[in-house]
Amino acid sequence: MTARILDLDPATYIRHAVHAENRIWPETNCYSDLWMELLHALGREPVAALGFTVAIDFEGDQWTFFKVPSEILADLYGIEVHELAIWRPLAQQLEEQLARGRPCLAEVDSFFLPDTAGTSYRRHHVKTTVAVMAIDLAERRLGYFHNAGYYELRGDDFDDVVRTREPQSSTMLPPYVEFARIGAPGPAGQALRARSRDWLRRTLTRLPSENPFIAFRARLARDAPGLLGTNDLEALHAYSFATFRQFGACYELAATYLEWLESDGYPAVNELTLPFRDLALAAKVFQFHFARAVTRGKPLDLGVVDRMAEHWQHGIAGLTACYR
Repeated sequence: MTARILDLDPATYIRHAVHAENRIWPETNCYSDLWMELLHALGREPVAALGFTVAIDFEGDQWTFFKVPSEILADLYGIEVHELAIWRPLAQQLEEQLARGRPCLAEVDSFFLPDTAGTSYRRHHVKTTVAVMAIDLAERRLGYFHNAGYYELRGDDFDDVVRTREPQSSTMLPPYVEFARIGAPGPAGQALRARSRDWLRRTLTRLPSENPFIAFRARLARDAPGLLGTNDLEALHAYSFATFRQFGACYELAATYLEWLESDGYPAVNELTLPFRDLALAAKVFQFHFARAVTRGKPLDLGVVDRMAEHWQHGIAGLTACYR
């Protein structure tokens, strides 16, 4: 590669434990996943940032598409994220930033990402985000984090991802790209845990005003009749990603974060982990039930969502009592 941030090899790269195969949700969403791997590759503990996950909400037709807040990246890890103004060929701008030691987070079409083979690669056009870590313009190669891993693409995929086929006069909108300015590492050890707990306390002041599963149950009751028995797999996948996967994966990360705090001996943390892990597991099970209802017309038990509401109430009440 003519410009690279780290000496990474897709064949030997070891993922962070939050993406282990034994997880309930081995992947969350593209933006959060790549940040966890990027921080891990930089030698910084990504779990310390995950206190923000307890404050997600139901947004009316989806759950919060959760992302690590930029202020937490700056405070805990010394990383500042800025938008890259695209004013010349994208590949050249990526090369320049990488040469300056700055990973670039680019919105791309997963239609051209070979790591999505079997899902969207050369089949479906889906917006996603990758963290570009290495580039070679002459060889037409790109190294990048996407979802739970590190990958490399080349040739025609390179041309399509960085849009080298587009003429300078193209009327296509440029992609949204950010660069990460990597500063000195933030606190470590007990100081990192203390700083992380401070962010958790701030997050707990921004909790949903009402139990989000109450609103989710009502919306699901309205949406379900239009989907049940249709065998519409495209609609099923889109609905599941925006709902079950978002809150299920997010609350599993919340449980992982609380387990990390437990290693610091904080009170009652182990007990508080359970309702969030129960939410993650309930979301995965209910997603299967929902898929069966959509493909086979099986009845859907919305009482499961009532139990999710109870888990949420238990977990949030306990966290608030301990930390707020």
